[in-house]
Amino acid sequence: MRIIIGLGNPTEKYQATRHNIGWDAITRISDDYRIPLNQMKHKAKCGMGYIEGEKVILAQPVTYMNLSGESVRELVDYYKVSTEDIIIIYDDISLDVGQLRIRKKGSAGGHNGIKSIISHLGTDEFPRIRIGVGAKPQNWDLADYVLSRFKAEEEEAIRQALKDASDACRMIITSGMDAAMNKYNKKKTAIEPDNKENKSGVSGPSDEAREDAKESLLKKILRKKN
Repeated sequence: MRIIIGLGNPTEKYQATRHNIGWDAITRISDDYRIPLNQMKHKAKCGMGYIEGEKVILAQPVTYMNLSGESVRELVDYYKVSTEDIIIIYDDISLDVGQLRIRKKGSAGGHNGIKSIISHLGTDEFPRIRIGVGAKPQNWDLADYVLSRFKAEEEEAIRQALKDASDACRMIITSGMDAAMNKYNKKKTAIEPDNKENKSGVSGPSDEAREDAKESLLKKILRKKN
């Protein structure tokens, strides 16, 4: 069994905002695999179905972003799955709009929803798919930016990203994390941190861009030595 969880904030106020891209990804997966989100339990809007023969639970936590870990903990405990069998999908402002980055584990990178999940699970070793929502424009408040909606010229990239996220989940289930990482991970550029946050889980950008750069440099060094 797999549990696929998309992070976001409930109520119409937050629908289709950058910070709710994780929720939107779950909606896309629900549509692709005809898994209705028709149950409210474990502090989440849930649906149960199958992807390529594997039983899956789709979940959109309704706790608000900062408390996402409460829902994730309940889901993991109730279905008795390993943290390796969950997939968390969420927004990342350090990635260009529409870019994906898949990881097996990692720090919260300033994302309050992930901070909450790590706190409640007691580990940062769980698969995640980050979807780029673009860097905060100069002179914008970070909270205002991530709670804003995408521009018309960004919509095509976001539609493709949601398709990619759905396809990536299928590949993780059928072929494993490494295959999905090889196919969907793309180079990104780090941006300067901004540590502002609000009750809806808005926080500074991910620090994983620096980790990626270090990993890339290490690979180059090892290739030269060989």
